[in-house]
Amino acid sequence: MGTFCRAILIALLAVPVGVAISQPPGVDFEPPGVEQRQAAIDRGVQFLLERQNPNGSWGSIGGQRPFEVLAPVPGAHHAFRAAVTSLCVAALLETRAEEPEVQEALERAEAWMFAHLPRLRRATPAVFYNTWGHAYAIRAGVRLLEFRQGDPARQQRIRELIEQQIELLSRYEVVDGGWAYYDFAARTQRPSGSTIGFVTATVLIALDEARAVGIETPQRYLDRAQASILRQRNPDFSYVYGEYLKYRPMLDVNRPAGSLGRSQVCNLAMRRWGDEAVTDDVIRDWLDRLFARNGWLDIGRKRPIPHESWFQVAGYFFYYGHFYAAGCIELLPESERQPYQDRMAALLIGLQERDGSWWDFPLYDYHQQYGTAYALMTLHRCR
Repeated sequence: MGTFCRAILIALLAVPVGVAISQPPGVDFEPPGVEQRQAAIDRGVQFLLERQNPNGSWGSIGGQRPFEVLAPVPGAHHAFRAAVTSLCVAALLETRAEEPEVQEALERAEAWMFAHLPRLRRATPAVFYNTWGHAYAIRAGVRLLEFRQGDPARQQRIRELIEQQIELLSRYEVVDGGWAYYDFAARTQRPSGSTIGFVTATVLIALDEARAVGIETPQRYLDRAQASILRQRNPDFSYVYGEYLKYRPMLDVNRPAGSLGRSQVCNLAMRRWGDEAVTDDVIRDWLDRLFARNGWLDIGRKRPIPHESWFQVAGYFFYYGHFYAAGCIELLPESERQPYQDRMAALLIGLQERDGSWWDFPLYDYHQQYGTAYALMTLHRCR
């Protein structure tokens, strides 16, 4: 490691909790203009339109890499496709829903969702990625409700779909509260494995959005989910990877650098559900950390093996973490948002691929689609 890199690394590691950092030491940037941000969004939207499957969904089992994530066929891929399609639908609705080409794509995607989401289930007793599919289907459904204003019959179908996805989530609640995607313990009907904080937070945010349109979730699930996240929170508002690691808080993946892509979603979920401990100062602190220590996430970006990077960071937390960080920015007073939005926009625009996509982890043929959807929704919050 060169002398300059070592100095930067030491400086970043030495920053105490609560000290605001607007950018890494010695690094400057030019905030992208409105036109530049819109151009990046337009390229991303065009990528999604070109990559939509003929049946209206996004993503496939395609991929020729020697190493892939565990994904029992066909159920795991049903879940991946459901989650990715829902993310793409939400991204198109947020960015360019008024355009005829986008509306035609949304018609096909919505038809696919009505046909396939009601049948989404766990792949095996041990693997249930369908949790992601249900959560993001709720998110997409909430936006479809607004998009279909003036069509009561269609809105009623969408409401019923959201309610059904919430009911399915209740079936897969982990026995100690919250949600996960693996059960390598007893592999029981109600999962016996460890609740995972960032998965639970993802679900809670989707359920809060459903609540905003009048679709409620039984309180017992909400209470147990929030309690599970609190059990995984460290005093500095970093979060252990899952409840099975709560007695190993200093494991690399549980420390602030390892938690960098997960703290944002957990803080956002708890704040939205009324946790007064997640103050504006906590939000600012973790946004400052995200930008000042972005290298910890970026080193893991595009690495093909989960958690192989420093602090056991996995590549797929990159755009996921930035997307939920954009939600955290929206929690701050409006007068404080622009510096964070400028930094976020500059970062994402600089990482856009030549074909208009964004991706952070090679995952069969889902990665460009989900990465682009996350990035588009993030940039939408920065323009």
